[in-house]
Amino acid sequence: MATASALEVKNIYAAYDSADVLEGVSLSVPAGKITCLLGSNGAGKSTIIRAILGLTPPRSGDILVDDQSLVGLPTHKVIAAGVACIPEGRKVFPKMTVVDNLRLGGYQENSETVLRDRMDQVFDIFPRLKERRNQLAGTMSGGEQAMVSIGRGLMAAPKVLLIDEPSLGLSPLFVKENFNIIQRINNQGITVFLVEQNVHQTLAIAHYGYVLSQGRVVAQGTAQELSENKEVHEAYFG
Repeated sequence: MATASALEVKNIYAAYDSADVLEGVSLSVPAGKITCLLGSNGAGKSTIIRAILGLTPPRSGDILVDDQSLVGLPTHKVIAAGVACIPEGRKVFPKMTVVDNLRLGGYQENSETVLRDRMDQVFDIFPRLKERRNQLAGTMSGGEQAMVSIGRGLMAAPKVLLIDEPSLGLSPLFVKENFNIIQRINNQGITVFLVEQNVHQTLAIAHYGYVLSQGRVVAQGTAQELSENKEVHEAYFG
């Protein structure tokens, strides 16, 4: 029996002004799995994220979370529908504490008890954040800020967690740690849609993937199939 899709992108076209950036892109993110989207700079990866979040609405096609269409919804309604995004470059609120950054991630939840439970779950994943809960996020290392950013996304209890370029700007040690964290989050049943250029690390943890080039999906398959795909191998593994 096939796993149900938490997120589906169906034949979307998206443009800036009159120039199409995405041309007929379709992909499916199964519930409880890590699905990756690989592609070089300019391939259209960021446009897919913007389309899902309602920041660059598609010209045509559909985007669904749990069979609910997101097209036409403002971004805050997309988030309320169950999508959380960890933006590239971490982007914490530097003059706010760790706790206040995390609470912002759960701003749509009114129950203080639920928020405390979610924060405890984040601290279970990131004990370092618990130790530094009252530290200003801007004074933390890059790796710690990445933890704050991911933790903030988890505070929304999302159906799908979009993670955009988690390796960007991090040392190799923290890149490895970040990917281990993503795998641990997924092991708890959270669906992950991982958008990356770092092919080796990504295919080591993903279940399924898509390769985007010039706004089109040019390959798809399991992580192993993509690793063994001749064109993908030549383009990304040298």
